[in-house]
Amino acid sequence: MAVEAIVAGHVSVNGERAKAAKALRIGDVVAIRKPPFEHTVVVKGLSEQRGPASVAATLFEETPESRARRTVLAAEMKSLGAHTPRFKGRPTKKTRRDYEKWLRSPDEE
Repeated sequence: MAVEAIVAGHVSVNGERAKAAKALRIGDVVAIRKPPFEHTVVVKGLSEQRGPASVAATLFEETPESRARRTVLAAEMKSLGAHTPRFKGRPTKKTRRDYEKWLRSPDEE
């Protein structure tokens, strides 16, 4: 997944587009874009081998600015979500037919 995100251009290291072979150093700032959110983390440590997520979480720290931006964006999205219509799954045959009939009907002005 990480390589796919790097190839897609969703990851940058110290403001420059990341490459899969680029080695990280302690103190590097990594920006990960997972639309609509962007996480900015600082590398605090490195590991020689792959390990559990609990250990990996101790090797980086998210910046307070990044956390604040994500919180504000999440609140905005939540408030906008209250005004969008919610549909319960796929339309029934009758609903679909009614919709298609409505689309084919001439405009009444």
